[in-house]
Amino acid sequence: MSENNYQPPKVWTWDKSGGGAFANINRPISGATHDKELPVGKHPLQLYSLGTPNGQKVTIMLEELLAKGVKEAEYDAWLIRIGEGDQFSSGFVDVNPNSKIPALRDHSTTPPTRVFESGAILLYLAEKFGHFLPKDPAGRTETLNWLFWLQGSAPFLGGGFGHFYNYAPVKIEYAINRFTMEAKRQLDVLDKQLAKYKFVAGDEYTIADMAIWPWYGNVVLGSVYNAAEFLEASGYQNVVRWAKEVAGRPAVKRGRMVNRTFGEPGEQLHERHDASDFDTNTEDKRNG
Repeated sequence: MSENNYQPPKVWTWDKSGGGAFANINRPISGATHDKELPVGKHPLQLYSLGTPNGQKVTIMLEELLAKGVKEAEYDAWLIRIGEGDQFSSGFVDVNPNSKIPALRDHSTTPPTRVFESGAILLYLAEKFGHFLPKDPAGRTETLNWLFWLQGSAPFLGGGFGHFYNYAPVKIEYAINRFTMEAKRQLDVLDKQLAKYKFVAGDEYTIADMAIWPWYGNVVLGSVYNAAEFLEASGYQNVVRWAKEVAGRPAVKRGRMVNRTFGEPGEQLHERHDASDFDTNTEDKRNG
């Protein structure tokens, strides 16, 4: 039956063959599929993640904190290969019952504190260490406005536009048009905000930028979905200006490498346990 003629049944049933690129991991139930404990390294902050846009938010934040001299922000970053179902291990589900990366466990508290959802992790780290979240009520509120804007908007960009434009096994015109319209509307929202300010929440670099850049910055710079031309990204001049400026920050360059398993080998640091790993353990050096 063609996509144009599909009519939903009275009761939906799970068809594993129709899941496209992620059929091997998507399922309609939660919980662990296998028993496996998560590794624990030498630092209080233990991150379990993958270098997707959501994963990059947290590693960028941690690298920015370290760049500010916050030694307590040292961390171990363990690779969670979502394509192989690592997120469904019993250990990972204990940290995040939703089985999505990134997930953080802070061993500086007793008992250790689990933090899941990327926006919650950014907020937790900002409050814990006192950086990248303005202390004045107005600035704090504006930053949180944009942090939560991202958390609500990114699924339309990733699970909506990105999925149907780049990953879906068939190209569905209605779905691509629907989510392209929304992606462009969101870019226009950002472009108008960035016409007034240097950064998203104002003239100060905050967790709002760290949350939004891995999604919208990467899109306009052509780093995800190969869709910059399709979206006419160059027309969002303020977003492009901001995206390039954030991309040039040394901590952002490092953060986007952590737990990355795609792209140039020199930009992939599968696991990070020490700052020296950037010089010694990227995939080009490991396999050279």
